[in-house]
Amino acid sequence: MDQFDVVVIGSGPAGQKAAIAAAKLGKRAAIVERKHMMGGVCINTGTIPSKTLREAVLYLTGLNQRELYGDSYRLKSDITVTDLAARTDHVVSREIDVIQHQLARNSVTMFVGSASFVGPNEITVEDATGDLKRVRGDHFVIAVGTRPARPPSVDFDSETVVDSDQILGLSRVPSSMVVVGAGVIGIEYASMFAALGSKVTVIEKRPAMLDFCDREIVESLQYQLRDRGVTFRFGESVRTVERHPSGTLTILESGKVIPADTVLYSAGRQGVSDELNVEAAGLTADSRGRLKVDEHYRTEVGHIYAVGDVIGFPALAATSMEQGRRAAYHAFGEPVGVVDDDLQPIGIYAIPELSFVGRTEDQLTASNVPFEVGVARYRELARGAIMGDSYGLLKLLVHAEERTLLGVHAFGSNAAELVHIGQTVMGLGGTIDYLVDAVFNYPTLAEGYKVAALDAVNKMRAIERVRTRGLVGELDAGESPLP
Repeated sequence: MDQFDVVVIGSGPAGQKAAIAAAKLGKRAAIVERKHMMGGVCINTGTIPSKTLREAVLYLTGLNQRELYGDSYRLKSDITVTDLAARTDHVVSREIDVIQHQLARNSVTMFVGSASFVGPNEITVEDATGDLKRVRGDHFVIAVGTRPARPPSVDFDSETVVDSDQILGLSRVPSSMVVVGAGVIGIEYASMFAALGSKVTVIEKRPAMLDFCDREIVESLQYQLRDRGVTFRFGESVRTVERHPSGTLTILESGKVIPADTVLYSAGRQGVSDELNVEAAGLTADSRGRLKVDEHYRTEVGHIYAVGDVIGFPALAATSMEQGRRAAYHAFGEPVGVVDDDLQPIGIYAIPELSFVGRTEDQLTASNVPFEVGVARYRELARGAIMGDSYGLLKLLVHAEERTLLGVHAFGSNAAELVHIGQTVMGLGGTIDYLVDAVFNYPTLAEGYKVAALDAVNKMRAIERVRTRGLVGELDAGESPLP
């Protein structure tokens, strides 16, 4: 029986970083992963293929060039799934090679098969032939991720009715599509297929989409999607989805019937902890397969950690990587800095993309925090004109008294890259004055930070000017400014 200091179950972003972090500390580490799933869902069916698909869509449709060359501009008139898959397959293959090389370079042992707990310190690994291998560990890190939730009322067939893991396997670009669920995944795919020319209808039971994002940013995204023909049905629930030889019918609880070539059902994800027999280790998952952890990512069994999507929100590759590293460090007594949730960036790779760090206007208002808003619009930046992006914007939320940054919200080209400048300023406790005085390369989108900072400062100056004039008026009337 093999014995390790730490056994990591799952080779996605969280699992990779946990195993490599432990190996860097001189510990004997192992990773267990199913066959053909190296890199986890992130590499094979999630983040990497979906974001690569997005780049392929942008390139082949010429969407980002249409403001300069007209709405009819396209790099390729008849885009096929083969065209889209070529780029995706190349990137996925390359990323798998990178991961395998990193694990081998750090002497992380790889077990290929399905893991199952038989006790708190022992698992079995079943390979493709059915053979079992027993593996023991002083510590375990569960990083198995999630799978799409599949309600029994929906008949998935991987071609006309698909989940978010199956959509990359479509044989053709559908002329029409229904997307059930206006979460991050649903909106990303809805925007991609709308860009390809599909007539998309989004169904969401909540009254709005992406309610954790800044309202103005979400409204801007919604406007752009509607402009590309996307129809939104908020406050609606799906009763059933029917498959017919000529397509699908999505029947809503309200009685509406929506025809489409393809239905993407993207209404949540389910942790795959049920496949691990976690009960044998003394663990209990919730109804969605998620495991509860403390601030160090320890489960209720002290030597077993859980990280990544299987512990729930925010369920992003970037945060999962950091969770994996921190779990490994804590397991072996290595100090780490304090996590500030307000500094965790969120990126949503719709077309156009949006990203933010910090709090929203609604959150600040609810907390009675005085703030001012500074905005830079891409159409006011030379780089925006060069790129052909007139709709993008950068919004800064500034404390009205302390002048610190409370939130940064970006929408448009390179939003997910742009947000990190604000994240750094926030992390170092910088004020709006730093951005006012800083010199940014010209022409760049980053220059928007200076424009937005000046906008906020000018608004704050206008308030101070009114207060000063009021004070002068009191003095002229012979009143003392002192209480």
